[in-house]
Amino acid sequence: MSLEFKHEEFALFGPAGNSEDFYAAGNRTVFQVPEWLTEHGLSAFEYQCGRGVKISDDSARDFGALAAEKGIRLSIHAPYYISLSSTEEEKRDRSIEYILATLRAADCMGADRIVVHSGSCGQITRLEALDLASDTLKRAVKAADEAGYGHIRICPETMGKVKQLGNVDEVIKLCLIDERMLPALDFGHINAQSLGGYKTKEAIGGIFDKIHNKLGAERAKNFHAHYSRIEYTRAGEKKHHTMAETEFEPDFEPIAELIAERGLTPRIICESAGTQTSDAAQMQEMYRNFLNR
Repeated sequence: MSLEFKHEEFALFGPAGNSEDFYAAGNRTVFQVPEWLTEHGLSAFEYQCGRGVKISDDSARDFGALAAEKGIRLSIHAPYYISLSSTEEEKRDRSIEYILATLRAADCMGADRIVVHSGSCGQITRLEALDLASDTLKRAVKAADEAGYGHIRICPETMGKVKQLGNVDEVIKLCLIDERMLPALDFGHINAQSLGGYKTKEAIGGIFDKIHNKLGAERAKNFHAHYSRIEYTRAGEKKHHTMAETEFEPDFEPIAELIAERGLTPRIICESAGTQTSDAAQMQEMYRNFLNR
């Protein structure tokens, strides 16, 4: 399969869904998002289908056209209840259907990637969960190609709870299923699941090195990403916070510095709690300051 994807010259930034100030400013519908993002100097947006793919084909096309006019690059977060590693075959089959529904919306919208949760370990081992998830994802890729959605990249996401499938190594293994897949690196999740192990420049650089070595230069350069400060317990992720709540980890500064230094061009989606637009703009400014050094 050809990898003729459009790559960016610089990292792109934007929010996951709509922030509180979007509504406070009088906005009400998704069709107002592209203008809102342009006003904030942002060029990416992740449409949220966490609770199901509810947007109609026509609405998706209309929104996509408005986003394209403003140069906004789109992704979609697939439903949260996807379970690639469920021990129940029926749930895994339904998960493939949910992925296909998300891909359909992405195709109508002009989104070039979807983010998919990797799954849970539950009462089985991590290796058993990974084997189940791999089988489900292989079947999802086959179904996507048959449906004509092979041009949209599926992005398995790193997860935040200790018992969830989806540490960096597991996401890399899932991405080895097909060269079109991109890792969705959620830096807050990675740090929370490791109980604070990934908050330094050195540790984050090790993630980038591992992706380069395992998945190659193209995916190491153009990975998908989520960022927010995340509160965690011994079980991992507990709650998302804002950039201003500096008592929570990780800081974005070492991430921005590494991306700038290495010339990486990921799409970084901010998942701050209610302040994702302004925080995304702050992250973008930090990144650009490192570029200009």
